[in-house]
Amino acid sequence: MTLLIVGGTVVTAEGTLNADVFVEGDKIAAVLARESDLPDLGRADQVIDATDMYVIPGGIDGHTHMEMPFGGTFSVDTFETGTKAAAWGGTTTIIDFAVQAKGTSLLATLDKWHEKADGNCAIDYGFHMIVSDVNDATLKEMEACIGAGVTSFKMFMAYPGVFYATDGEILLAMQQASRTGAMIMMHAENGIAIDQLVLQALAAGRTDPVHHGLTRPPELEGEATSRAITLAKVADCPLYIVHLSAAHALAAVAEARDTGQNVFAETCPQYLYLSLDDLARPDFEGAKYVCSPPLRTPDHSAALWRGLRTNDLSVVSTDHCPFCFKEQKELGRADFSKIPNGIPGVEHRMDLLHQGVVAGEITLQRWVETCSTTPARMFGLYPRKGTIAPGADADIVIYDPAATQTLSVATHHMNVDYSAYEGMEITGKVVATVSRGRVVVADGEFRGSPGHGSFLPRDLNQYLA
Repeated sequence: MTLLIVGGTVVTAEGTLNADVFVEGDKIAAVLARESDLPDLGRADQVIDATDMYVIPGGIDGHTHMEMPFGGTFSVDTFETGTKAAAWGGTTTIIDFAVQAKGTSLLATLDKWHEKADGNCAIDYGFHMIVSDVNDATLKEMEACIGAGVTSFKMFMAYPGVFYATDGEILLAMQQASRTGAMIMMHAENGIAIDQLVLQALAAGRTDPVHHGLTRPPELEGEATSRAITLAKVADCPLYIVHLSAAHALAAVAEARDTGQNVFAETCPQYLYLSLDDLARPDFEGAKYVCSPPLRTPDHSAALWRGLRTNDLSVVSTDHCPFCFKEQKELGRADFSKIPNGIPGVEHRMDLLHQGVVAGEITLQRWVETCSTTPARMFGLYPRKGTIAPGADADIVIYDPAATQTLSVATHHMNVDYSAYEGMEITGKVVATVSRGRVVVADGEFRGSPGHGSFLPRDLNQYLA
């Protein structure tokens, strides 16, 4: 099958170009100056008119949690529903997390996640590995995971008794990652101190959702981020801070990057657009906004936008981890510490970051860079993913920058009973999503299918100095 996309403005991390894109099979065959008359063009099986629209590489969401176990329940998007929703929003690749339970092996965990995803994904996918049980066997298995295409390992300084790792365990894993070139991803919050603040709040009768945020202060994210950076420096290990929310943590990352250390960080749309005020909504509505790290005051959001402009924040991912308000978030009605942590967002990342372009916070090229090109390089997928160039996978999004839409649970496609952005008016909308040459969303219809998505074995981080 051949596909021709005509009349659009091709936007990549390098710039813009008035060009047509010719696709053969699942690859981009040519990016052609306007009005090219190559004989193949007239015989395209399908033509998409992208006049007055952007033609951008498909989004790569490097941080999702489909079917994730947490707090006695599971995130409600399956690999099928979550990847369909991603496609609606212009994301053509997700990288999810395989979650090692204590006492189990990494490779058995990876097999389990392959079973969940295989044959169910509408778009391509890869895996990171969550390491929650550091021992000799686990450390040896890290190398085998790299051979299986999983080149990044997430650890936690939070959630004692569940995912938490001591500084000594983190150092051991970092040393192993250093030997192999793998990257450690870190949830950086001081979980030991946070647990004490949580106990104090509950003992004082402070049970409302807002106290989830107040017991996880930005200083404890900053402290843990600094500690993780120090451990990574000692181990000479690449470090990636996930879901950075606080100016304190951003300052630590910026300082490390200024010295040339291989430290990278992502933020998420919720930290750019939502705030502690949402956690404080009355009548338990704040539970919809419980995530970790928590939402911050607006001054932190302003710092994060600056970090995106300066590249101290390299990537925008979603940390998509949806729990329904009914029956799941409500588990914590009398105790905020029992509210499942997570916000739905995989469908809206591209739109929300385009709002940053509309508002003048970031450039058009930076939008593509943070949502597609940098994740491709960061997670060892470039140039197969993350660009529009001959030989790349034909993961392409046609985006109308002038269209308007209102985000709502009534219209989203995620398998969750609320929208964190209910009523938010957006300028810009996905018109069509192409995954490896197949049109999976167009004309307001989903045209893809479960099983179209393929597992992506990944190379190492392509930014390492």
